[in-house]
Amino acid sequence: MKIEELRECMQACLKHKVACPNGDCRQWMEYEDDFNCALISVELNGKQTLREVSKRFGVSFVRIKQIQDAAVKKLLKRIPDA
Repeated sequence: MKIEELRECMQACLKHKVACPNGDCRQWMEYEDDFNCALISVELNGKQTLREVSKRFGVSFVRIKQIQDAAVKKLLKRIPDA
């Protein structure tokens, strides 16, 4: 799915106030309070703590922290003299 289509999908869910039915979408999550969409979650809630993210994605805080640490490590490898 292209980014434009994601935005259209997100807007449609918000407009009609319905949870996203597209379980194959990369942005889909099992959290109906945010219409099952990670993009909508960010749009509605802004910055979120790791605990909030773990709640929304249904995984442990420790697992979210591991993912964050791995992402930061990858980013630091791309920065010269870091």
